[in-house]
Amino acid sequence: MTITLGDAAPRVPDAGPTGPHALVFYKVTCPTCQMAAPVFDRFATAYPGAVVGVGQDPPALLERFADEYGVRFPSVSDVEPYVISDAFDIEHVPTLVVLDGDRIVRDVVESWDREGTNRAAFVLAGLLGMDAMVVSEVDDGLPAFRPG
Repeated sequence: MTITLGDAAPRVPDAGPTGPHALVFYKVTCPTCQMAAPVFDRFATAYPGAVVGVGQDPPALLERFADEYGVRFPSVSDVEPYVISDAFDIEHVPTLVVLDGDRIVRDVVESWDREGTNRAAFVLAGLLGMDAMVVSEVDDGLPAFRPG
């Protein structure tokens, strides 16, 4: 089971944000991660500096993924033995985790889930004191849900 609401999250080395932020766990070979990458990039663009990827691949592959799928948010590499992912109990990618400024989990979305991803965007916006943005619309060509 992935980390749950209300849990205190571990620190992510080199993850940047110290205030409210979101972590996007992904793997470059995951078709669902590839499909959802542009939406996660819109999420990051809506909340500048508050989204960090945790890629389960070496840095060179994360850079190639970013170039190929238009991902502009920073990512940290989490290769085997997946220390960061294991600390968060990540079982599926993609997984989106929203943390408040005290690193308390405020939302978790496993796999691709349009409703969950939009909800997480609203949660992060509220924590940041920003206007919320819908990051995936029904007519954007993506399914409502796709397992990771």
